[in-house]
Amino acid sequence: MNGELVIDVRGLTKTFGALKAVDHVDLAVPKGAIYGFLGPNGSGKTTTIRMVCGLLKPNAGEGRVLGFDVVRESARIKERVGYMTQRFSLYEDLSIQENLEFIARLYELDDVDGRVARALDDLGLAARAKSLAGRLSGGWKQRLALAACMIHEPALLLLDEPTAGVDPKARRDFWDQIRRFADEGVTTLVSTHYMDEAVQCDFIAYIAYGKKLLDAPTAEIPKKVGLKAWKMSGPGLARAAEALEASDDVAFTARFGGDLHVVGADAAALARVVQAEAQRIGAHAEPIEAGLEEAFIGLMAQAQDNAVRNGA
Repeated sequence: MNGELVIDVRGLTKTFGALKAVDHVDLAVPKGAIYGFLGPNGSGKTTTIRMVCGLLKPNAGEGRVLGFDVVRESARIKERVGYMTQRFSLYEDLSIQENLEFIARLYELDDVDGRVARALDDLGLAARAKSLAGRLSGGWKQRLALAACMIHEPALLLLDEPTAGVDPKARRDFWDQIRRFADEGVTTLVSTHYMDEAVQCDFIAYIAYGKKLLDAPTAEIPKKVGLKAWKMSGPGLARAAEALEASDDVAFTARFGGDLHVVGADAAALARVVQAEAQRIGAHAEPIEAGLEEAFIGLMAQAQDNAVRNGA
């Protein structure tokens, strides 16, 4: 990564009737970064990605993507990005190789045979090149979609919930490939719901109901949110959670396997209420570092649904 910004946009806004789907969002993404875009369903992630890649014109905002004006030069941007949507969108009655050949010709690329061969090798698809896309599992469809996105060698890769519905191994393999692309200088903007994927990003922005709530290097996010946490284990955790959430000193509780995480902003007040409850039910309690998941749950609790906020 260096100081060059591949995405540098300010105030991106998109409305659909009375609904403000994206509300003055700023993004600054350096070259070679993997930039995670997190938020609940309906938060505006997909709409923002579509504005960044030139598929959707913003109602307001300005800036540049890959050096081109995000409003006036959207066609130039579209030619230079790879965009992988949530749903598999290639031709299921064509083979892997035929799909890649079609995409290469669509971009009017030279050396179609060579580019397709390299794409098949890079994504481990060569042995299945003749397989029909419609007969592939979710993980192999994902590899094919990524190969199609990268066949024209884009400098910017936009991934919208790319690992939804695939198994954990396929997700790990996918992220290994994204990291290899990043090492080659490809910048990636990826939306995800998975915490184990979020930690692989260099930077994370959290967007909820159209508004960006936080944007920072991944390692700094828990500290920026400023929450404190305790872990409780033992009997009666369901009753403990109900009692603790009634306290003004507890922001929220969350179950993590057999443990209960209790989160609040005031360290001393949180310690008092948790220790008292643990003693009451005979459970064990100890302080822990608040992590990304606690940070994001806390951010979501602060956000107001934009449909409500805008009266839609």
